[in-house]
Amino acid sequence: MANVTREEFETLKVELNQFFLLVMGMIVYLMQCGFAFLEAGSVRSKNSTNILIKNLLDSFVAGVAYWVFGFAFAFGPGNKFIGYEYFASAHMPDVQFATFFFQYVFAATAATIVSGALAERCEFVAYFVYSFLITSFIYPVVTHWVWSGEGWLSGGMEYDVGKVAYKDFAGSGVVHVVGGTAAFMGALIIGPRIGRFHSESNTTLDIRGHSVPFAAMGGFILLFGFLAFNGGSELSISNPGNGANVALSVVNTIISGSVSAFFTMLLQKTGLFGNQRWSLLTTLNGALTGMVAACAGCNVYYPWGAAILGFVAAICYKITSWLMVKMKVDDPLDAVAVHFGGGTWGVIAVAFLNKDNGILLKWDQESGLQLAWQLAGFVAIVLWTGFLSLLMFGILRLAGILRVSEDMERKGLDIPKHGEPAYPLESYGHGHIEKVLRMVESGQLQYYMQGYTQNNGEAANNTVNGSGGGNVVQPGYENPEVEMLQQNPNDYVHHREVENTPL
Repeated sequence: MANVTREEFETLKVELNQFFLLVMGMIVYLMQCGFAFLEAGSVRSKNSTNILIKNLLDSFVAGVAYWVFGFAFAFGPGNKFIGYEYFASAHMPDVQFATFFFQYVFAATAATIVSGALAERCEFVAYFVYSFLITSFIYPVVTHWVWSGEGWLSGGMEYDVGKVAYKDFAGSGVVHVVGGTAAFMGALIIGPRIGRFHSESNTTLDIRGHSVPFAAMGGFILLFGFLAFNGGSELSISNPGNGANVALSVVNTIISGSVSAFFTMLLQKTGLFGNQRWSLLTTLNGALTGMVAACAGCNVYYPWGAAILGFVAAICYKITSWLMVKMKVDDPLDAVAVHFGGGTWGVIAVAFLNKDNGILLKWDQESGLQLAWQLAGFVAIVLWTGFLSLLMFGILRLAGILRVSEDMERKGLDIPKHGEPAYPLESYGHGHIEKVLRMVESGQLQYYMQGYTQNNGEAANNTVNGSGGGNVVQPGYENPEVEMLQQNPNDYVHHREVENTPL
C-alpha cells in the first residue's frame, strides 16, 4: 500500500463504489421475481400466466423507457424540476452507468407495484402504456426533485437553524408513495373485479389466490431484496462511515419489518381488523409494510426507533386495507395498503425518529421545520402522481382499452390472451378434455367424426350379417355421445368431466 499513489487510491475508491452499486442493484432486480410469485400466488389460477408475463415485462419495459427518457429526466443536468440531458445515455460519463443500473431497478419496482392492484382485469395494451409512462416520466421527475442534488425538495431552504430539506433515503415517498398512489388511481378507475363487492347486500366477497406457497416464496424474496434496496441506497462503500451506515440501514430494516409483521399478526388475531386467524399472508404484508416504512430513514434511526416505526406501520397497513374495502376499491394484492400506507408513514416518521434532530429527541424549531418539509414533499408527490395517473387511466378507460370484457374476465386471461394456461388440464391426466378443445379450435373435429361414424357403420353391418362383433347391434344405431360431441362440444367436455372417463 505504501507504493500506491493518491490518484490510484481515488481510482480504486471509484471502482469499488461502482461494484457496490452493481451488486446491490442485481439483488434489487431479483425483487421482480419476488413480485411475480407474490402476485401469481395471490390471483386465481386462470390468470397466473397473465400476471407473470406482466411482472416479467415490467423490468424490460422499464429497461427501454428508463434508458431512453427516465434517467435523463431524473439525473440529467437540468433545473430544479426536471433534468434534460443523457437521453438514451448520450454524452453520459462512463462512471454513471453503475448509477443508471441501480436507479433503473428502482424505477422498475415503482411500476411493478401498480400491476398487482389491477390484476385479473387489466388489458395488456393498457399495461404497456402505464408501465412505460410511469418509468419514463412520472417516477423520474419525482426522483429528480429528491435525489438528483439539484431538485427543489433536496435543495430545501435556509433558516435561522440552517438548511432544512426533504429527506427520503431509500424511497418511502419517491418509490412507494408514487407506486401506491398510481396503484390506487388505477384500481379506482378500472373498477373492482366481478363479484368482489355486492351492492344489494352491502357485502364483500374474499376472492382468494390460488397458491399460498407461491405468494409466500415471493414475499421471502422481497424481504431479502429490501435489505439491498435500503442498504444499497448509501450509494458508496469506500468512504469512512459507509460500512456502518449500510449495516445500520439493514439492521433497522429488519427490526421494522419484524415488529410490523408480529403486530400485524396480532391485530388480525384480535379481530380488530381481521378474522381472528393466524394469517400467513397478512403477516407477510405486515412485514413488507414495515420495510417500506423503513426506506425513508433507515440510516438515521436508532434500532429502538425502527421498532416504533414497525409498530405504527402495522397499524397503517391494517387501517389502509380496511379503508380500501370500505371505499369499494378492489386491490387483489393489498398493494396500496403496503406501499402507500407504509410509504406515507415512512416519510412522516423521519421528522419524529431521526436520531440527530427528530421531534421525539429534540423538540425544537429545526425538527418542526423538518416535519413541514416532509409533509410538503409527501403532498407534492401525491398530487403529481395522482393527477397524472388520473389523466392516464382516465384516457385509457375512455378509449375502451383499460379493462377486458366481462366474458374474458370470467373465463380468465391466460388462454385467450396468451394461449398458455399455467395449469393445462392435459398435464394432470385429463388430456381428453384438452384434446377435444384443441380439435374444435383447429377444425380437426369433423375429420375425426367422419372416421368415427364410418367405423360404427361398418361394425353395425357386420353384426347384422353375423360376421362380426362390436357394440353396435343394428344398422343405423346412433351413439348418443357422438351426437353430443357433434352438436355441442362444450356439453360433451362437461359430460366427460362428470363421468371422469377418457375420450
